[in-house]
Formats: sequence, C-alpha cells, structure tokens
Amino acid sequence: MFDLRGKIACVTGASSGIGKAVACSLASAGCDLILVARRVDKVDELGGYLKEKYGVKYFAGKLDVRHREEVEKFFKQLPKDFAGIDILINNAGLAKGASPLHTDKIDNWDTMIDTNVKGLLYVSRAVVPGMVERDRGHIINIGSIAGRGTYPGGSVYCATKHAVNAITNGLRKDLTNTSIRVSTVDPAFTETEFSIVRFDGDTERAKKVYEGFQPLVAEDIADAVLFVVTRPSHVTISDMVIYPTAQSDFHLVNRKN
Repeated sequence: MFDLRGKIACVTGASSGIGKAVACSLASAGCDLILVARRVDKVDELGGYLKEKYGVKYFAGKLDVRHREEVEKFFKQLPKDFAGIDILINNAGLAKGASPLHTDKIDNWDTMIDTNVKGLLYVSRAVVPGMVERDRGHIINIGSIAGRGTYPGGSVYCATKHAVNAITNGLRKDLTNTSIRVSTVDPAFTETEFSIVRFDGDTERAKKVYEGFQPLVAEDIADAVLFVVTRPSHVTISDMVIYPTAQSDFHLVNRKN
C-alpha cells in the first residue's frame, strides 16, 4: 500500500459532508492537510480536532473555488511547509434546484457550472503544475452517478458532472508521461447537506430524497477515497462508482414504504 504518512493532502469543500469525512480519513492515515471551504471557521475547527486526534499538521483557509483570482492567490501564498501538495481532492460541488431546464433559474446554472466545473479547473490548474515539477501526486475528483446519465430536472447538474468525468479522463491522458495518478469517485445517493443545499434549505423536502431506504453516508465515500489513494504506486483506480444497495439507477430505488 502507498504510505500516506507525512504526505500533504488538499481537500476542497472540507467544511462538511464528503469533504469533511475524506479529511478525517486521510488524517487517520497520517496525512497533513490543507482544508479549504467558504466557511473557514468550520475547517479550522476540523483541523484542530484532527491535529489533536492524529498528530497531523493542518492549514485551514477560506476559499471560494468559483473565483479564479482568489484560487490563484490562495495557492501561491501557501506556507512553505504545505506548498508541495501530494494529494488533491477536488470535492467542492453542489446542485441547485430540480426544475425542468425550460423553467429553471439561470442563476442556478451559473452556480453549478462555476463551482462544479470551473472551480475544479481553477484548483487543478493551480496545483497540478507543482505535481508535474515534482513528478508525483494523485488527483481525485469527486464526481457523481449524474455524470454517467441524465434524469428529469437535473440536466445542468448532470452536464457539470459529465464534465468532471471528461476532465478527469483528459487530465489523465495529459499526464501520461508523468508518475501522477488521476481518479474519480462517483457516488449515488449519499445523505449529506447536498439535498438541503439543492432545495435552498428545505429540510423536509431534502429528507424525502432518502426516505424508505439506507443511503450512503459520507464516511462510505471517504473509505473509497482512502482505498483509491493507498494503492501501490504502479496502480491507478481510474474511476469508482458507488451505489447504496437499495439503489440501482438514478431514481430506481427499493424504498420500504
């Protein structure tokens, strides 16, 4: 297995959900962490907890991946001890709304495209050149099964996650002549703040998404990420798709009630 002790991992969207769980998982394996999110108080609190529990170092920063200049400045000004990023977890992402395209709010499209696609690109562009220079690193993009099909009310969100898959596969080819690994982990229904954000804080509507079956939880995805990143250096898990047992497609779910 690839030894993570002393490696530096950067996790975007680390304030909650999958990002937070991935940070915990990587810290348990000995990774020092760069934790970024818009809610800097949350990532600073998480970093302090992980430092105390696992003895790892951390740097917490406020970052909105939608803003290119902010991303560029953040990574240029990293403390020296954190500049050599070994693992990049592009986790920051979201869905907004679930209306048909012809009635949807255009602002929702901008938010999803700017975060899920452009944000991932901005962060990758800032981090990957250093990996190339050092000829080592692993980029793991958190995608979705929405990147492997479509469903009503999800056309733009699905498009952004299709883009994540395309970027992942294209970047892997761009890095053929290096030792850098590129992977994607694509979850199905995972109960986090995702649906609450999608439905603008409507917790009752969000709960209905997961009614009647056991969805995945953030820790399931974190376990998968840890598996992917700890394979021997000659092994790349190109993509991993994870469903809860009750789900077999987007909305094909064995609900008990």
